[in-house]
Amino acid sequence: MPALTGAHHVALTVTDVDRSVPWYERVLGFTTEAREDEAGDHGVRRVSLRGFGMVLTLVQHPGACRAAFDECRPGLDHLTLPVPTLSDWARRLADLGVPCTEAPAAGEPGTLALRDPDGINLVLAGPR
Repeated sequence: MPALTGAHHVALTVTDVDRSVPWYERVLGFTTEAREDEAGDHGVRRVSLRGFGMVLTLVQHPGACRAAFDECRPGLDHLTLPVPTLSDWARRLADLGVPCTEAPAAGEPGTLALRDPDGINLVLAGPR
């Protein structure tokens, strides 16, 4: 069997890319790499962001269900991003007014949990 070489990108469905993109740029430091707006009433909007050594694509599906994010439903539970130091990120999030909680796990690096504008569960993991 051929080996997988890694993840190409992660795509998250959001309710409003115009709200989410600035949040991911301001709070997490991603930068916009590409934008695609399909024509027509049923057009999907996609914005690819680069950061943390990866590409994150935010996708807005017009007319999609606007239910709140729920990690208990099948699909995404959370997305964990590596950071060099948690204390610097904890200060950054506090300065930006972004609520987060420390969620240490036994034998795991420390983590900070936060939510994006749609309530998607994001985790920053790194040494204390």
